[in-house]
Amino acid sequence: MSIKIGCLSDTHGFYDERLDDFLGCCDEIWHAGDIGSIEVAEQLARLRPLRAVHGNIDDNDIRNLYPAHQRFFCEDVDVWITHIGGYPGKYDPVVRRLIMASPPALFISGHSHILKVMNDKKLGLLHINPGAAGRSGMHRVQTAVRFVIDREAISGLEIIELPKKKRDIHMPPSSPTP
Repeated sequence: MSIKIGCLSDTHGFYDERLDDFLGCCDEIWHAGDIGSIEVAEQLARLRPLRAVHGNIDDNDIRNLYPAHQRFFCEDVDVWITHIGGYPGKYDPVVRRLIMASPPALFISGHSHILKVMNDKKLGLLHINPGAAGRSGMHRVQTAVRFVIDREAISGLEIIELPKKKRDIHMPPSSPTP
């Protein structure tokens, strides 16, 4: 039996309902931290079962509900989700020792607001950073990913890109005309 996963990060207290169709067809939603509010977590959990980690901006309410790291099996895939994890060749120091000693098959982290999907050939793992699904930050496009896990295979990776609404983009004020 395959499982379809919707994966996002860095919502920073804002859930964009334009993601409903993209995530609504998934079996589970995974959030890689900086959820930003209990309300966002609850909204995601109403859509589909939610598995999440807290990020550096999350308050104690979120930290009490979601750990800093989640390591588990989905089907036959060893998965590790954390917020600040880095990426192949540049793993965060907190993660580096553990990931080198016992690499998962799938390593998911957020924090950078930069969508990345990379293979770490040295460790034999797939790294996914789903980018930023919220509107806070310098990114101009909100992103999320979804994929399928079937036994030990990860396939069908899809990306959604949502342009930030004009009111969400932080632009410097115009110079007054003389």
